[in-house]
Amino acid sequence: MNVETVAGAFIAAVQHAPDAMFCKSATGALSYAQAAGAIQALADELRPTVHGKPVAMILPNSKAFLIGYFATLFAGGTPALINHGHPEATLSKLLGDLGAAITLSDRVHAGVTTRILDDAGVDELVTPVDLGTLDDPGTASDIAAIMYSGGTTGLPKQVPHTNAAIVATMERGDWGWRTQENEIWLPVAPFTHIYGFLMGLTNPIIRAGGIVIPERFQPDLIVDMLVNEGVTIFGGGPPAIYQAVMSSAKFGDAVFADLRICPGGGAPFPLDVHRRWQEATGLTIYEGYGMTEIAPISINTETHGVKPGSAGKAVPDTVIEIVDLETGDTVLPTGAAGEIRVKGPHMMTGYTGNVDETQIALRHGCVYTGDIGTLDADGFLTITDRKKNVIFVSGFNVFPREVEELLLTHPAVSGACVVRGTHERSGEVPVAFVTLRSAVTEDEITSFCKDHLIAYKLPNDVHILEEMPLTPAGKIDRIALESRLSDAG
Repeated sequence: MNVETVAGAFIAAVQHAPDAMFCKSATGALSYAQAAGAIQALADELRPTVHGKPVAMILPNSKAFLIGYFATLFAGGTPALINHGHPEATLSKLLGDLGAAITLSDRVHAGVTTRILDDAGVDELVTPVDLGTLDDPGTASDIAAIMYSGGTTGLPKQVPHTNAAIVATMERGDWGWRTQENEIWLPVAPFTHIYGFLMGLTNPIIRAGGIVIPERFQPDLIVDMLVNEGVTIFGGGPPAIYQAVMSSAKFGDAVFADLRICPGGGAPFPLDVHRRWQEATGLTIYEGYGMTEIAPISINTETHGVKPGSAGKAVPDTVIEIVDLETGDTVLPTGAAGEIRVKGPHMMTGYTGNVDETQIALRHGCVYTGDIGTLDADGFLTITDRKKNVIFVSGFNVFPREVEELLLTHPAVSGACVVRGTHERSGEVPVAFVTLRSAVTEDEITSFCKDHLIAYKLPNDVHILEEMPLTPAGKIDRIALESRLSDAG
């Protein structure tokens, strides 16, 4: 890319294809030129208030989010992307720490100045754009997005990313999921999440692609959009999203005539999900790996190879190492399991105002991911589990993913999550939660596990659910499942 800023990439897209569709929601579509006009109008309104200051964005995936984000950049502000799904108590704390000049949201938030913005309001902002005066005030070193990490335990931490880092992120995403002219993207993950940010905001503009935005994640709706909207890239995200789409009653008869790229990320993909999607659609899920602190880290690619069950190979100019779990100082040999640490030009520089957490995450010039994995001789990275998810049973380590992979091979099981339970003798034990595609009893699932697992890896209990609880990012909510055990205990 021959640009230094995210706003510069948008200007290049408008100049390249002003009449191409930029985004479309239930309220209608905007071309790149129309979007630029709305952005220019909103930027002019915001500039006296926000120039040089943070702007809180609390919006669902929408045209309003896209226009609000770019308008903030063109007004010289710093967008802080706060998940729309947070409860008000969390939002209040995040807003208090941020000290934003203004909040862009679809609802009023107590104690802060709020500029109401929704898709209907965006349509009213559309005016002819003057590209001669649509100036990008940003530099490569300016912060182009404040993102938030670690929201499942404790208050999310601020992760500021410069324009240079985000442009490097865009380039590495495009290296892995190579796009063409006239792509139509269907993002599902929240735009406030690093994966949704790439799939729904930054990477579509590289070649002036179009973004179709679902009102909500509902499997039947997603299937309809994949069929009817000419979607070429499905920014599905975690395996739970793909599993939910495949569970739709409409999926079996659907034909995705235009779909060609199916990225995956956000959580490790069970082999069963890869197999079922391939058999149903004829398409490969190109699984990648990343985190708010640095993304992407690795991707399976058509050019550089695909290994189902792995997270692919390192993206350009990025170093991946496996280190010992105890100190994190010793690089382990090929094939050995340990903590994954990475470094690259798109990594964070730290958590704002949080020296202790920064010192834990950033050491030896690397981001310590908190994930456990292995590297094979060909450079493919396989994520074994989260370091914090490892279950210690009578002195043995049990990796939930191994048990989940087995559960998903049972013909009746459509989804699985294994979490930590307590036991007075063993200390900790695995407990399995499953969703079903056909009838089976908990005892039958337990018996199936006994046929395939050593005793200490066996789920102590199996619970059948109607559906898995999901985090706002579309991952299975392990914290919620562990809370069920605590409440029942």
